[in-house]
Amino acid sequence: MVPIEASLPALGAARLTAGFVRERLRTQPEWQPEQTDESRLIDASIKLREAAVLVPLVQRDAGLMVLLTQRNASLSQHAGQVSFPGGGREAFDRDMVDTALRETMEEVGISADHIDVVGRLPDYITGTGFHVSPIVGLLTPDFTLQPDPSEVAEVFEVPLAFLMDPANHQVRELRWEDRVRRFYAMPYRASGQPDGGYHFIWGATAGMLRNLYHLLAA
Repeated sequence: MVPIEASLPALGAARLTAGFVRERLRTQPEWQPEQTDESRLIDASIKLREAAVLVPLVQRDAGLMVLLTQRNASLSQHAGQVSFPGGGREAFDRDMVDTALRETMEEVGISADHIDVVGRLPDYITGTGFHVSPIVGLLTPDFTLQPDPSEVAEVFEVPLAFLMDPANHQVRELRWEDRVRRFYAMPYRASGQPDGGYHFIWGATAGMLRNLYHLLAA
């Protein structure tokens, strides 16, 4: 773990509401997304695969929650990692919103009827060769989860307030051979679960959440 260059304030409660998120995504001010090290791992000759994820903000009585998945450890890509619902674009998808909604239904069983798409975050290039479009959606809480066990080991929620507090953001550094990679991590343990409920949110998922912070803070 390495020190973060500048300390940033946590977002206040007024910026963590569905109304504020909706309006901020609709009329974005000038702001600067963060660039991560992931794109440096990509060979310029490699054709990136288009993908989309849903950044699902669940409207709970206690405040907005971010719905995340723990991927199945047996998957060939991103096994065991924490991620947003999503995946690669198919030829029959009309656009990246369609991809995000379809993948969300397939992975966790939440249909588009429960999702109000309010905008998108800047595209994100992963070190594994995906060009990801993050689609932000507000979810009504009356859905019933039906995770696909072949893809999803667990579905859980994290308070948006926790993720939008830079005090909970870490920068990790990985060194191997002659390369160095830095990435964000946001370790989270659910309250009241001292022996469980721990999730290590990192990499592309943490990077996209970091950009959501910058957008809402601008």
